[in-house]
Amino acid sequence: MAHGWLMAPFLVQGGAMLWDEFWFHRRRGLGRWERLGHPLDTLTVLVCYAIVLWVPYSPTALAWYAGCAVFSMLFVTKDEFVHARACSAGEHWLHALLFLLHPLTLAAAALIWMDMPQGAGAWRDVLVGTFVIVTAFGCYQLLYWNLWRGRKGCLPE
Repeated sequence: MAHGWLMAPFLVQGGAMLWDEFWFHRRRGLGRWERLGHPLDTLTVLVCYAIVLWVPYSPTALAWYAGCAVFSMLFVTKDEFVHARACSAGEHWLHALLFLLHPLTLAAAALIWMDMPQGAGAWRDVLVGTFVIVTAFGCYQLLYWNLWRGRKGCLPE
């Protein structure tokens, strides 16, 4: 596949996620809803990536993937009532960007999956690497905000 442009959504989304996490979240802290919800957001993305990595492409598998992707895209919006009172204008803008990138990244993963021979190729390595990075980020979210950082500096429960 000579579609290097498919990397763009992954790279931009990754950078935006890091900016959100290490600039905005660290500045304001996270309340319980976000401390639990953000790792769940990450889990919904991992389910999608797991499908493209371990389920052979077929129209039925694509339908399952599409369902999981739509669920993930809707699920990540669950925090907006918290964000309405907790976030700055800059963080709201970044979240809007992330909401635009989410379906683009999931669509890029699906396009790679549909075009990649099962079990081979550099694009599979890209998807495996993405899965590993997203898994590590989800573990960080869970451990940092719920164990290491705890409630220090967080919004009232």
